[in-house]
Amino acid sequence: MLIRSFPAGAFGTNCYAVAPGAGQECVVVDPGMDAVEPLAQMLAGDGLKPVAVVLTHGHLDHTFSVLPVCDGYDIPAYLHPADNGMLADPVRWHGPALAPLISGVRLPDPSEVRPLDDGAVLDLAGVRLTVRHAPGHTQGSVVFTLDLDDAPGVLAGDVLFAGSVGRVDLPGGSWPDMLRSLRDVVLPLDDATVVLPGHGPATTIGRERASNPYLAEAASAPTGRGL
Repeated sequence: MLIRSFPAGAFGTNCYAVAPGAGQECVVVDPGMDAVEPLAQMLAGDGLKPVAVVLTHGHLDHTFSVLPVCDGYDIPAYLHPADNGMLADPVRWHGPALAPLISGVRLPDPSEVRPLDDGAVLDLAGVRLTVRHAPGHTQGSVVFTLDLDDAPGVLAGDVLFAGSVGRVDLPGGSWPDMLRSLRDVVLPLDDATVVLPGHGPATTIGRERASNPYLAEAASAPTGRGL
């Protein structure tokens, strides 16, 4: 499996291309701010042809360039329906700090975005992605598990980072939901799983299980909905 990435825009959002190998079709993950030209250069470097964009959640730093990328390559985008409101009304969901960035941005009509459902398996470009709904950072946050050939992998979006987890203080965020997602979706993954996060360096589930204080808190959280 070929994984290529670059940090896009002022927020350094990791935009990924995932393909079976060089010179083949690929899936683009989270094309964020100012991602169009760097993405085109990255794809050209390996001769990759995108067939779809998949979004880990609806925040603007992950979706800013989705419309020009989809229009430019004539490909669909996928997003969990719980985050459709972030495309329809980004000002409401991103808080005042991002308001200057939102002015004039063009995002897809949610009705034209294909839904991601928990447990769905996407077979795209020879890449098999399993969707796991993992709310907390946003209501529609998901992670994608996949086989990296020599290890399992997870495209974690802003659910899990090296040493940290995604913020929950923006509209739609929830710390109890985040704890449940960490406990029920992240912690069951094998220690060898390579974590490809939405920001920052890659890590592994084993490393985070041993050192990430938020995973430790999730591991000790009670079962059920009443965290």
